[in-house]
Amino acid sequence: MKPDRYQFDDFTVDPADRSLCRRGAPVELSNRYFDALTLLLRERGRLVTKDRFMDEVWRGVPVTDEALTQCIRTLRRLLGDDAARPHLIETVPKHGYRFIGAAEVMTTDPRPADRAAFAGDRWRRFLLVSAAATAGGGIAGVLGGLFYGLSIGVGPAMGATSALFVLLAINMVVGLVAGIGVGTGLAAAELARGDRWQWAMLGGAIGGFMTGGAAKLVGLDAFALLLGQSPGDMTGAPEGLILGAAVGVATWAARHHALSLARSAAVGGLVAGVSGVAISLSGGTFLGGSLDFLLRRFPESRFRLDVIGALFGESGFGAGSKAATSGIECLLFGACVVGAMFFVRPARISAPHRPTS
Repeated sequence: MKPDRYQFDDFTVDPADRSLCRRGAPVELSNRYFDALTLLLRERGRLVTKDRFMDEVWRGVPVTDEALTQCIRTLRRLLGDDAARPHLIETVPKHGYRFIGAAEVMTTDPRPADRAAFAGDRWRRFLLVSAAATAGGGIAGVLGGLFYGLSIGVGPAMGATSALFVLLAINMVVGLVAGIGVGTGLAAAELARGDRWQWAMLGGAIGGFMTGGAAKLVGLDAFALLLGQSPGDMTGAPEGLILGAAVGVATWAARHHALSLARSAAVGGLVAGVSGVAISLSGGTFLGGSLDFLLRRFPESRFRLDVIGALFGESGFGAGSKAATSGIECLLFGACVVGAMFFVRPARISAPHRPTS
């Protein structure tokens, strides 16, 4: 027999599955806040003291009263409750809180069809998250290709156009492969049902590591096919691991704090961009360094990255330029992937608008 499930207003709380749903749609809630809600429901109609919250929700971890206040404030916002006129969670000043809503307790076991539907929903969610990250990686690849294609110098129209399409193709393929890997890792982390940054970081890191090597092979082969030669080194598994971990943490932060699309992309770009600069300074190589290596092997080539170097005060494409372009590449990847994840984020409930008097 499953533990009791609770239903109130439009919400269903299932402690066994650790899920909160509104009209069947999942509502995202952190682990501690979920524990606080289930504690209130178990003791519905009775006072739950601050000490009980600290013992059973925070389990002895020293926190201030503000942490509990923020927890209750978040629960009220998600459930559409009002501290001034509560109908679900009542404050008992200086003592604690009490659940005062009418909650129905359901103890029936789920039917096989329900379990199958739940499993199907989880796998659809897995594919949706993977697809979103893949699309974000592809968009980042196109933007990166445009950045380099428009910066490698001026030559005959046909030659410049051909180079642009070559770079677009290489970047898009590498971006798609990286997006698939990181997205699959993030989706697997969600399947583990862990609403913690550690899960997201680990999933992104594993996905980035596994596909970093694959992306390197794809990139080297693409360079060899399209340009006749390939660079000696470019992004690989170590770089993929670090970048994937950074994108995983940024994705979790954007989801956990319910950031807007613009802020989600900004956080993803900032975290990934910083990691890209750090990777380059520690010896890692991204597309800019690989392009510079190739172009130097063709002294007669019309194209150079000196224009980019000049933007950063260098006479050529030096270490500063490599670090800066690595940061730009990773910024684009992080912003596009985390931004794409905004569109597949589990539903959050906002407090209903109340007219001011």
